[in-house]
Amino acid sequence: MTFLDFDFMRRALLAAMVIGLLAPAIGVFLVQRRLALLGDGMGHVALTGVGLAFLTGTAPVPTALVVAVVGAIGIEFLRARSRSAGDVILALVFYGGIAAGVLLTYLAGNRAASSLNQYLFGAITTVSGNDLIWLLAAAALVAVTLLIFSREMFAVSFDAEVARTQGIRAGFISAMITVLAAVTVVIGMRTVGLLLVSAIMIVPIAAAQQVSRSFRGTAGLGVVIGWACAVSGVILSFYIDVPSGATIVLLTLGCFVLALPIGSALRRST
Repeated sequence: MTFLDFDFMRRALLAAMVIGLLAPAIGVFLVQRRLALLGDGMGHVALTGVGLAFLTGTAPVPTALVVAVVGAIGIEFLRARSRSAGDVILALVFYGGIAAGVLLTYLAGNRAASSLNQYLFGAITTVSGNDLIWLLAAAALVAVTLLIFSREMFAVSFDAEVARTQGIRAGFISAMITVLAAVTVVIGMRTVGLLLVSAIMIVPIAAAQQVSRSFRGTAGLGVVIGWACAVSGVILSFYIDVPSGATIVLLTLGCFVLALPIGSALRRST
């Protein structure tokens, strides 16, 4: 009997494939904009959606999607209009998100509180058929948006002022990147967990940067690393009975460690 004989493993593996592909594809723009911690913060905001779903009896994934998108738009609005530094605005929203999520979860009762770890750290057995439908729909939306706006997203991530001179609506594209990051976080919360999903957005890109000198090369290699680690992490977690999220993240960190000497050797040879 193999892991593919179980329905929950087939669903978890499909979810891992999706997050492994999309998370680094969004993460490369966050790294370029020096917003590597944005995904982590959006996980805190999405936690409010999970807590709200527990309290109201609604489905956690669509509720978290709505709350995360609203939070992402709110972050960009505050960053554009507030006199406070951008990192201060992010900190305020992120702290509020995790506090509200924990509070709402505990108001929903002990049963909800006991389920919280599944969303914080991921649990491969919790990916239901309905969850998968929502995840695939959200993933398709992210993928289509990337295909349509990738040039504008790169221009804004590289230099927003130069992008404006080229007629690109930098504010709109910046908000779009934040919203896509929020959606990606929710896509990965079942497999990787809200507190760890940011790692699969950022660490594969950090590893790819060690051996690639171009934006496109970094993005492509980062996606390959993310996909391989996500799939391998789910399979490995099944056989050794450990949390899938932690396994996936440790694999990505292992790739980063391996990439360091390889990148150093490549730079010395040129």
